[in-house]
Amino acid sequence: MDFEITSEQQELRAAVRAFARQELNHDLERRDHEGTFPLDCWRKCAEFGILGLPVPAEYGGQGQDLVTTTIAMEALGWGCRDNGLVFSLNAQLWAVQMPLAHYGSDAQKREWLPKLVSGQTIGAHAITEPGAGSDVFALTTRAERKGDGYVLNGQKTFATNAPVADLALAFAYLQREGKAPALTAFLVPRDAKGVTFGKPIAKMGLRTSPMGEVIFEDCFVPEGSRLGPEGAGMRIFNSAMEWERACIFAGHLGAMERLLDDCVAYAKQRRQFGQPIAKFEAVASRIADMKVAIEAGRWLLYKVGWLTGQGKNAVLEAAIAKLYVSEMHSKAALDALQLHGGYGYMKEYPIEREVRDALSGTLYSGTSEMQRKIIASCLGL
Repeated sequence: MDFEITSEQQELRAAVRAFARQELNHDLERRDHEGTFPLDCWRKCAEFGILGLPVPAEYGGQGQDLVTTTIAMEALGWGCRDNGLVFSLNAQLWAVQMPLAHYGSDAQKREWLPKLVSGQTIGAHAITEPGAGSDVFALTTRAERKGDGYVLNGQKTFATNAPVADLALAFAYLQREGKAPALTAFLVPRDAKGVTFGKPIAKMGLRTSPMGEVIFEDCFVPEGSRLGPEGAGMRIFNSAMEWERACIFAGHLGAMERLLDDCVAYAKQRRQFGQPIAKFEAVASRIADMKVAIEAGRWLLYKVGWLTGQGKNAVLEAAIAKLYVSEMHSKAALDALQLHGGYGYMKEYPIEREVRDALSGTLYSGTSEMQRKIIASCLGL
């Protein structure tokens, strides 16, 4: 078992870190306060190649394996203090682009992937509804066969990137005569008749990542807009969540390491009772726990990337990694706030933003409770 990363992966990590620190952190306080999506940063990331990391070269990507992509996204999370931007990039990568790359027809991949990779087009994943979050079977959005296509009706909410998206990957239960409704996925462009992409929903954290509704009112989409066969929606959704749970939390891991670096620097320079606070056991112990969580989380995530890259099932491992990293990131952020004391609680310092952003990780891509349910199920419980 080889735990060493290659020289090429080391070079990529260093390049992503340097790019993110230099190009993605300008005017962050204002952006966070106003909830502004940084389109210029998005396009810089596309130009650098972030959005093309796992996408085949024939569609404008780099064709990197998932371990290499995980390393790059971890570096992005470390260098970019805009956690909302990192989240939005990951949401498109894993919940829109990868389903397209794996389940799309040649025509669909040629039409959409190059534009998504280049930053010309922004994608949103639309599955959650006002009355259905973790319970996918409770979705009420319906699709009906009509002529050479389908008519969609329903309402999606909490769709990341929706307010700025040009394309939605939407899920609806297809009404089939004499059969039970089958979850089916559709590619719906913004200019399709009968679809509305709503305004941003105000959030506690990740404010630079726009989130909104996608509403379908007799929205007609041609048969060529269906992703995969009829009834493949659950398989597409589950695979997207497996990729997302592994790779989106690499950004969290990078943010945790950045928090660790900030806390070490602060503990060395902040003095109380005549000595640096790093000399106090309680402070040093908090920082040591952060380091342990980062190392454990890293190998959990890398294992998922390796398994998935080998074509092996990683449902259990992805759930474990998602649960652990998301909860440890929240703990690390709260520990960093405690360590910084009153300064950590003030809006003029970045720690309070880090706390707000970190807490969301226990909710999206399946709540912590859902991850425990998946783990228990894999154990036969």
